[in-house]
Amino acid sequence: MFRCAFLILFLALGNELHLSHATEVSVNNTENKLCLYANLMVNFSVTYEGGVNKNETVIFVLPENVTTEGSTCDNTTSTLKLSFGDGHSWAVEFTKQNKTYQVDTIVFSYNLNDSSVFPNSTSKETKSVTVNSIITNVSVDTYYSCKSKDVLTVESVIQTLYDVALQAFVINGSKSDTDTVCSADMTSTTVAPTTAVTSTAAPTSTPTLPSPTTGKYSIAPDVNSTACLMATFGLQISYKQGDKEETINLVPNMTQVGGACRANSSDLMLTSDTITIMFTFINDGKKFHLHALNVTVMPATGAPVVAASTNMSIWAATVGSSYMCNKEQTLNVTDTLTLYTFELRVQPFKVNKGEFATAHECSLDDTSILIPIIVGAALAGLILIVVIAYVIGRRKTYVGYQTL
Repeated sequence: MFRCAFLILFLALGNELHLSHATEVSVNNTENKLCLYANLMVNFSVTYEGGVNKNETVIFVLPENVTTEGSTCDNTTSTLKLSFGDGHSWAVEFTKQNKTYQVDTIVFSYNLNDSSVFPNSTSKETKSVTVNSIITNVSVDTYYSCKSKDVLTVESVIQTLYDVALQAFVINGSKSDTDTVCSADMTSTTVAPTTAVTSTAAPTSTPTLPSPTTGKYSIAPDVNSTACLMATFGLQISYKQGDKEETINLVPNMTQVGGACRANSSDLMLTSDTITIMFTFINDGKKFHLHALNVTVMPATGAPVVAASTNMSIWAATVGSSYMCNKEQTLNVTDTLTLYTFELRVQPFKVNKGEFATAHECSLDDTSILIPIIVGAALAGLILIVVIAYVIGRRKTYVGYQTL
C-alpha cells in the first residue's frame, strides 16, 4: 500500500502551528550599517521518497531562529540567505536597476538526511529548488509589502509566502518608512461573509451563509501540458475560535491553485486571503482516495486556526475514473474544524484530454439501488394485499356454504 503522510513540524516553534511568529532579520554591510531587512512568514510543503514506492509529505514553517551567514550586500546585487535546522536554507537574490529593485530568484535547499524533518527518507542528499519571484519594480528606498499569500510551486516543493516586508539596498543604514505595496493587496476584493454564534448565549435566529460557489480547479505539469488533476466543488468551512463558531466560504475567483502530480500521490493546494487547504490523494495502482487534509484559516482577528487529518480513506474510486458527490458532504477534520463540500467531482490521476472520466457516485447520489428496492417493496405489498383478500374471500364463501 502506498501512502503519503502529513507530518506537521515546527522546528523550534513550539507544538502549535498557530503560535508561530514571523521571521525578522537584519543584515549589515561591511560598514556595519543596515543593508538588508526582512520580516515575513514562509510555509513549506515537501514530498519525498520514504521507502520503496512510498511518498511522504512534510509541512513546516520558516522558524524565527535563523542565521544570515552567507548574505551579501553590493551596489547592484544582494543576497539574503536564511539558514536553519540541519542544513536547510532559504535564499533570495536581489538586483537593482536605476531607481527600482526586484527579486530575481528564490532558492530553497533542504537536507533529506535530517531525519527530524524527513523521517524514513531513502535519500540522504541535499536538494535545491529555484523559483522565479513576482516581486518586481520596488522603488529604491522603499520596502516591499505584501500581506496576501504568494504560492510558489516547483517539482515536489510548495512554498507559501505571506505577511512579507522586504527591503534591499537600504539607504543610509535605516529601514524606509515608505512601502511599495504588492498588486494583490491593492486589488479591491470582497471578503467572504462569516457568521458567529456564541456558545454560551441563548439560542437566537442567526443569518446563515449561502451555499458556496462551485469552483473549477486543475493542475498541469507545465504550461504546455493538459491537466493531470481536476476538481470541481463548492467549499464551506466551519471552525471554532474560543467560544465562537464561525463559518466561511472559499471564493473561487479569489483563490490561487497550486499542487503537484506524481505517480502514486497528488496534491491540490488552494490559497485565498483567509484559507489555505491542501488535499493529498494516493493510489495503490487500482484505486485512489483522499488520504490527508491540511487546513489553515486566517481570521480577521485572532490567531490562525490550523487543522490536519492524515489517515483518511474517503472519495475512493478506480484509478482512471473520477469520484462524484453532488449532495452536501460533511468532513469532520478535527473537533474544532469541519468541511462541507457541494457538487464535488475530483480526478487526481490519469486525466485524459482535460476531461473527467466516468464517475463513481457517492452513496448520497446513488439512487440506482434505492429505486428497485422501493418498487420491489411496493410489488410485495400489492401481492400480500391480493393474497389476504383472496383468503378472506375464500373464507366467507366457505362459511356461507356450511350455513346452507
